[in-house]
Amino acid sequence: MTSLSFTTPTPKPTSIIPSKPQQVTINASVSFNSFSRGFLGRREVIISVAASGILFSFAPAPGQAFAAAEVDDEYVKETAEVINKMRSTVNMDKKDPSVTSAVAELRQASNTWVAKYRREKSLLGRASFRDVYSAINAVSGHYINFGPTAPIPAKRKARILEEIDTAEKALLRGR
Repeated sequence: MTSLSFTTPTPKPTSIIPSKPQQVTINASVSFNSFSRGFLGRREVIISVAASGILFSFAPAPGQAFAAAEVDDEYVKETAEVINKMRSTVNMDKKDPSVTSAVAELRQASNTWVAKYRREKSLLGRASFRDVYSAINAVSGHYINFGPTAPIPAKRKARILEEIDTAEKALLRGR
């Protein structure tokens, strides 16, 4: 078998070096006459890229404030739902026939909540997030280790309910 090789014609390389010296002005109010040697040097390119990067890092993205408010409203609504499900599930009687389905719903809701908000840097410092996350870990850990019908011990239940109450208060305060 013979191998074929194809060559494609390429146009003549064009020079990107300007022929006349010019003064370059950057939005960061940094200006310099960099074309005295006839080309932009590495130093000038780095300075211009850094200056433009600094300028754009302070400018908010279009719609960023709106998106943050939208995430905040959604966070409050979904966190309140998870808190209510957690409170009702923890307070259920162990002989109630719907305990297993309530625990399954709570685990699904809490997994969705954690997966959605765990990576939101704007929410990580909030007291409501910290307390709800801790309560979810305690409740999920109990039901995973002991099964969905095992009652939560009184001390653990009191601590979980206290965390839920504090999270709810912090959520109402916008924290």
